[in-house]
Amino acid sequence: MLYYFLVPLADQFQPFNMFRYLTFRTGGAVMTALIIAFVIGPPLIRWLKIKQGKGQPIREDGPQRHLLEKKGTPTMGGLMILIALLVSTLLWADLANPYVWIVLTVTLGFGLLGWWDDYLKVSKRSSAGVSGGVKLVIQSLISIAAVILIMELHKAAPGPEPLSGTVAVPFLKDTLVPLGAFFIVFGLLVIVGASNAVNLTDGLDGLAIVPVMIAALSFALICYIVGRADYTNYLQIHFVPGAGELAILCGALLGAGLGFLWYNAPPAMVFMGDTGSLALGGMLGTMAVAIKHEIVLAIIGGLFVLEAVSVMIQVASFKLTGKRVFRMAPIHHHFEQLGWREPTIVIRFWIIAVILALIGLSTLKIR
Repeated sequence: MLYYFLVPLADQFQPFNMFRYLTFRTGGAVMTALIIAFVIGPPLIRWLKIKQGKGQPIREDGPQRHLLEKKGTPTMGGLMILIALLVSTLLWADLANPYVWIVLTVTLGFGLLGWWDDYLKVSKRSSAGVSGGVKLVIQSLISIAAVILIMELHKAAPGPEPLSGTVAVPFLKDTLVPLGAFFIVFGLLVIVGASNAVNLTDGLDGLAIVPVMIAALSFALICYIVGRADYTNYLQIHFVPGAGELAILCGALLGAGLGFLWYNAPPAMVFMGDTGSLALGGMLGTMAVAIKHEIVLAIIGGLFVLEAVSVMIQVASFKLTGKRVFRMAPIHHHFEQLGWREPTIVIRFWIIAVILALIGLSTLKIR
């Protein structure tokens, strides 16, 4: 919005020229989202406590200390992130950019689904919300629409090879694997998989939001580079016109996440709930599809992949052999059952997320 109104005035008022620069607007998005989260956090948490009463239902089959320590903590704190993210993006992004609206729509659509899930859990005082089948169908429909729109935008991208319907391979120069119409299924798996992987990770105070912020910071840099032809030519990666504007959404997510972490740090005053985790995972997945870095997302978000894989291994092993591989899944609960303290698990997982992000960013240069 600011870009739309102030950039045309840059010739008359020189300071407004700053709004032409993506880096300036990304920084503005970070600070705006951070301030909004700080301001709305306390009243939102008080309102959630009043409305929810006993707070988020805690799994009875989980670690027993959770029933004591986390009882009464409200959920749906993802609203804080989504409000800050949305307002900040609308203020600082170029709203004529279609990538911005696609990613925002997926984020808010998944956030609404997560809110419905959280609402059912709180109102019924049960850890069972929206059925897995219904949730998967809604996620899939939103994702399919987003992937098709992104493919249409990719058709207009310049280059010796078409971007639409292809998958870029990290560490390899100018390598695009054509999938054709099957790319819709691939993109769907990326978006839905990222959404549910972040959701599975959100089980300890601060565990999910920091790796999400690390991924957002990494993707802010990647989006900026991918949206500039000079940088993509130098680094020998694929140029996606207009994708650079997604750096502002990454900045808004970073600021909103920092603000939320203030209230989610141990001991948490609020949980993000599915309202936040489904939305943030879907946002990262959609951006990865838009900028042709789907495989890199699996590296940068490797912690989320690990959490999701641990659940799949646990379920498969129990159904096939009747035995469990882990003491409890997702894997962060396994370490709790081994006696690790919550802050130890959270901080060590943060360190893993930083290492994986560095590996993912190295794909920009190692070709």
